[in-house]
Amino acid sequence: MGDLFFNKIAGVIIGGILAILAITELGHMLVKSHAADELTAENTAYPVDWAALESDGSASQEAVVEGPTDYGLLLASADIGAGERVARRCQSCHNFENGGADGTGPHLWGVVGRAVASVAGFSYSEALNSLGGDWGYAELDGYLERPSAYAPGTAMTFAGLRDEGQRMDLIAYLRSLSDTPMALPDPLPADAPDAVEAAMTDAMDAVDMPAAQDATEPMEAAIDEAAPAELPNDGH
Repeated sequence: MGDLFFNKIAGVIIGGILAILAITELGHMLVKSHAADELTAENTAYPVDWAALESDGSASQEAVVEGPTDYGLLLASADIGAGERVARRCQSCHNFENGGADGTGPHLWGVVGRAVASVAGFSYSEALNSLGGDWGYAELDGYLERPSAYAPGTAMTFAGLRDEGQRMDLIAYLRSLSDTPMALPDPLPADAPDAVEAAMTDAMDAVDMPAAQDATEPMEAAIDEAAPAELPNDGH
């Protein structure tokens, strides 16, 4: 191979590079590019969250404060049949029949309203033995959502149900496993204050803080008392 061959190879490579540069430049000429601050709905070819772009870029968000869970409303509309299907995931460890034997976990007949760790003869973990209380609706909801967080150290390996609808269906089904099902709670009043407002009201009552509209009168009286007395008119 002579120098002419290598010159041809170099020429092909250089020509390819020049062709790529030319195509790139032609693309810039045909399709105008925009800086981030120049983007609009007209010059973008895909959906853009403009509200996010127009924000100040701060990652902070206002905390979302949730009010009390309305178990009366949620359980009244729960699907017992769907809850039974969810419960099939637990059949390898729990027995759901009346008078059924315990398995890896205790039997669940009559569990709603039953005292925690109270099945005779079953060996509970220390986490449940020390938990105390009864398996009410709120307690079951918290435990089923994430057992390891509700009762750290529990021997139950079930990761939990993140879906609230599935938890309500399952609790409604467990409630039906009883000769005398536990009464459902009444739905919360439509105008019930949220948890934050109630806590603030309680705190104000605890320190006997007057309401804003009642505080104006004593403030005005204090200003009048602090004002200097009018000088007597002695003719000078």
